[in-house]
Amino acid sequence: MIPQRLLAAEPGWTVSADVVVVGSGVAGLTAALGCVAALREAKRSRPRVLLVTKALLDAGSTRWAQGGIAAVLAADDSQDAHYADTMTAGAGLCDPAAVRVLVEEGPARAHDLVALGAAFDRDPAGLLQLTREGGHLHRRIVHAGGDATGLEVERALIAAVAAADIEVIEHALVLDLLVDDSGATCGITLHVLGEGTRDGVGAARAGAVVLATGGMGQIYASTTNPDVSTGDGVALALRAGAVAADLEFVQFHPTALWRGPDVTGRQPLVTEALRGEGAVLVDVTGARVMADVHPLGDLAPRDVVAKQMSRVMASQGVDHLYLDARGLGRDLLSVRFPTLVANCAELGLDPAVDPVPVAPAAHYASGGIRTDLHGRTGVPGLYACGEVACTGVHGANRLASNSLLEGLVFATRIATAVAESDPRPGSPVVRSGAAGLVAADARRELQRAMTDGAGVLRSADSLAAAAKTLDALSGRPGEPGPDSWETTNLLTIATALVSAAAQREETRGCHWREDFPERDDERWRVRVLNRLSSDGRLGQSVEEVPCDWRAPPSTLYQRQVSTPPRCRRW
Repeated sequence: MIPQRLLAAEPGWTVSADVVVVGSGVAGLTAALGCVAALREAKRSRPRVLLVTKALLDAGSTRWAQGGIAAVLAADDSQDAHYADTMTAGAGLCDPAAVRVLVEEGPARAHDLVALGAAFDRDPAGLLQLTREGGHLHRRIVHAGGDATGLEVERALIAAVAAADIEVIEHALVLDLLVDDSGATCGITLHVLGEGTRDGVGAARAGAVVLATGGMGQIYASTTNPDVSTGDGVALALRAGAVAADLEFVQFHPTALWRGPDVTGRQPLVTEALRGEGAVLVDVTGARVMADVHPLGDLAPRDVVAKQMSRVMASQGVDHLYLDARGLGRDLLSVRFPTLVANCAELGLDPAVDPVPVAPAAHYASGGIRTDLHGRTGVPGLYACGEVACTGVHGANRLASNSLLEGLVFATRIATAVAESDPRPGSPVVRSGAAGLVAADARRELQRAMTDGAGVLRSADSLAAAAKTLDALSGRPGEPGPDSWETTNLLTIATALVSAAAQREETRGCHWREDFPERDDERWRVRVLNRLSSDGRLGQSVEEVPCDWRAPPSTLYQRQVSTPPRCRRW
């Protein structure tokens, strides 16, 4: 059984705001800035926007984003081309309307960052430098500091937040949603870390709450996500009655830096842009891994590359492969990829001379809290954007560098929707449902069960084994505190993910079923939805995914159907 509320002390203090934004990555920072501007324009002379973040403002996933932001900024590119590449990568599950919003509004959001002072890399003529990544047929990735785009984007946004009238609470873990007697949002409960489990619990009252809490990579033993990525936002939303969708589609980045067999937790990312410049994947013998596997070779979509790497590793009995970037030369590597050079140096490696050891690691959650095109979740007053949300943009597999773009685009749309709603908080009521916690020491077992049973390669047997372990861990009670709160959130997300993955009996995008190796559009061109019932049980349903028969045909790696009826499940 999954707790419907986290066991915690009653709030000992209260703050109030018009809007509370939870999370300080690109989505949260953009949402906070947008809400201030939109509420002022809506005649709120002094809007109060509160930004709550789990660690420091700059401690989320955004700072680790190396590749860049995908947007149509070149004369030889087009929004239709970006749309087609995104739809292709999403393997038939992208929401066409959401993708259109992304590609059409994306260039303006990129220029917004330039206006805020983000220093993107430029050529000698002063034009933005653009590169390619996996799945893109055009150069449309704008980057900064070579492979430090996220750090620069975050710097610019944090500077803008500091200059705006935005209050910030750092080191605060969000616990649960506050609702009024109509079920509408009226704030959150939170715990300020280091303040004690009783004195540190408080409430932030607001008529609108924006969740931008990032991903859930810590459900796996190896991930590119930071330690704070424990699925808090999705778990909170499920407990509040929202719907989660597409949780089975976890993208494993093919190239995380392999640092040894006993190293777990966050692994340094080896950016895909390295392959965009000509680096290639090789096995222990030096043979090309992606040769004759896909028309795009080493720049195939990430799910294709991660699966092929996993197959090769299994067949050769090894736990890593290599990325050979020696052909790029020391000058290019030092200018374009200084982060890689520094990370390799810590291991005593020089990528200009040594092949770089890499292995797949959990990277990005394509699914999350189901939202509409304005970030609304279905719980009145609760919004979500960024990795915590499922807008339908990514489908079964996120296209490289669409993630920062999605955060920018939909956070801006949320700000407009919030201002139009004129948020006013009601009075919170005690929510029904049992409160509970899972013991903090269950985390390692949970991560191992998920890695073994619901990782890159899955089957009915492996998923059943993972579900059995998770069910046993749910009966291990914990005491109030940050570790148990996070572990309970991890267990909630892991249970929903395994259940959805077991239900989807096909292989599509990031979701690979060894026992169902084919894509099945007749039965599974649907979105799997998860809800938490009043008795603490997860329930599932499916939602048909819209088709766009105007979309340009793809011949890259999926067979196109010829008649509209195949869009339908029934």
